[in-house]
This record gives sequence, structure tokens and C-alpha cells, in this order.
Amino acid sequence: MRSTLIHTGTRTLATVAVAAATLLAGCKNDRGTPSDTTASGEVTARPATDTTAMPATTPATPAASTVPDNGWTDGQIVAFAEAANKGEVDQGRLAETKATIPAVKAFARQMVADHRAMLKEVQAFATKQNIVPDTTKGDVADLTKDVRDGLNDLTTKPASADWDANYMDKQIGAHKAVLEKLQDAEKATTNPQLKDMLNKAVGKVQSHLTKAQDVKDHSIKA
Repeated sequence: MRSTLIHTGTRTLATVAVAAATLLAGCKNDRGTPSDTTASGEVTARPATDTTAMPATTPATPAASTVPDNGWTDGQIVAFAEAANKGEVDQGRLAETKATIPAVKAFARQMVADHRAMLKEVQAFATKQNIVPDTTKGDVADLTKDVRDGLNDLTTKPASADWDANYMDKQIGAHKAVLEKLQDAEKATTNPQLKDMLNKAVGKVQSHLTKAQDVKDHSIKA
């Protein structure tokens, strides 16, 4: 009888121990450690997720602006227009004396007269609008260099029919390049007066380009 009681008591203590272990595991899970319950009823602890290694949320990149920007300021536009007009005046004056074909000489006189007037208009506009010419833009520097190199080339070459052809080729190339830049500048500026002046300049340069091509086609021998 005593042996039976001792054995029964031992089973009871074992049962209590298992229950206590289960209770402790449940309390631990309540403090943040998840657990898995197996088919046998045993509780298996799973490690808590380490949130310290998770990357911070990257802020959304704002959408790119859809507003076109071709990088012209009013000061740069004025500087470019001044450089273009001065270059045409300088090359035209040289052509007035060195050109051998009457049509080329007449074209050169027109370039001097028209671009002098356009230069005065640009300078007067800049003074009235308090716009300071800005020569830092690459397009302005490139044009200034091209004009200088072209003038030096025409100066060193002797007067001849080839000189006339060279001058007209330079005029066609220069007017095409300037026309494209003036159109870009016209789109860029928000100054209505400057936009209007550029619109007129674009029309004038286009007419010069048409005239230059006509002189080359009909007055310059291939």
C-alpha cells in the first residue's frame, strides 16, 4: 500500500513539473518569443525576429519635371546675339573688300547693314531691360571661337573665286547654326519683349540663309 502511494505521488509530481514547464514556456511567449506547438503537444520556441537589421524605408524619388529646360538665361541670350551679330559684321566688312563676285559683294554689304542694325537693337534692349550679357554659356564661347577662326581663315587667304565660295559656305553654315540656337533661346525665355525680338531675329536670319544659299547656287561656279 505504501509503495503504491509513493509511486502515485511520483507520477503526480512529474505531472506537476510538466505543467509548470508548459506554463513557463507560455509566459515567455507572452513576453515576445513566438512558439510552435508540435503534434505531441510539446512547445518549441522560435527566435524573435531581429528588426535592427532591417533597412530603413527609402523615400520615393520625385518624378522628373516635365517642363522643358534648354538652359538659356536672358543674359546668355543677349551675349549670344551680340557675338553672332558682331561676327557677321566683321566678316561682311572683310568680304566687301575681298569678294570678287558682284553677288557675293552685295550679299556682304547686306550682312553688314542688317547685322549692325540687329546688334544695336540687342544692345539697346539689354540696356533698357538691365540685362547684363553673360558669356559663360558654352554656346556663346563656341560661337565666339568659330567667328574668330573663320575671320582669321578668310583674312589669310588671297582674294579669288575660291575665296568667295569659302565665304559663302561659311555664311550658310553660320546662319544655320545661329538660327537653331535663336529658336532654342526663343523657347527658353519668359520675357515677352525678348521673345518678340528673338522671333523677329529668327525671321531675319532665315531670310539671310535663304539668300546665301541662292547666291551660292547661282553665282558660285562649282
